[in-house]
Amino acid sequence: MSAMKPHFQMMAAYNRWANARLYDAAAGLPDDLYRKDIGLFFRSLHGTLNHLLATDRIWMKRIDGRGEAPDRLNAILFEDFAPLREAREAEDRRIIGFVEGLKDADLEAIRDYKTTRGVPQRDPLKVILTHLFNHETHHRGQAHTGLSLLTGAEPPSLDLMWMLREKS
Repeated sequence: MSAMKPHFQMMAAYNRWANARLYDAAAGLPDDLYRKDIGLFFRSLHGTLNHLLATDRIWMKRIDGRGEAPDRLNAILFEDFAPLREAREAEDRRIIGFVEGLKDADLEAIRDYKTTRGVPQRDPLKVILTHLFNHETHHRGQAHTGLSLLTGAEPPSLDLMWMLREKS
């Protein structure tokens, strides 16, 4: 097993854990607050959560060639929270399954793909996966701030160390 694979297994598990906590917190919001433009990069919590699913689908399509992928970063894949959450959970399982199936050489392999604007790119899979997980953390942080603004309360911690401590 590559020294990198356990890292990506941990990051895939963390990704699912943090998304579940974020969705649990968002589920308690009234729909008007969930959709309210509060100045996040994708305007609302609804827009931000859709963006995260859209980009994960884009990246997974690029690296495994399967599934549907939108052509816009601001695509609203689901108008309603419940099917968005269900799709998020399925995507997290997909990412975990993909990482579990990797072999040592896969992480070093170069992947050719095109950006959403059609610009050809080449990157090792380990860089793409690092970006995927980092991108999730970045926008989850925005959503976390959004929850604070909308509720006036501190949302649950999304720190990796919290997940690791829960599991030990």
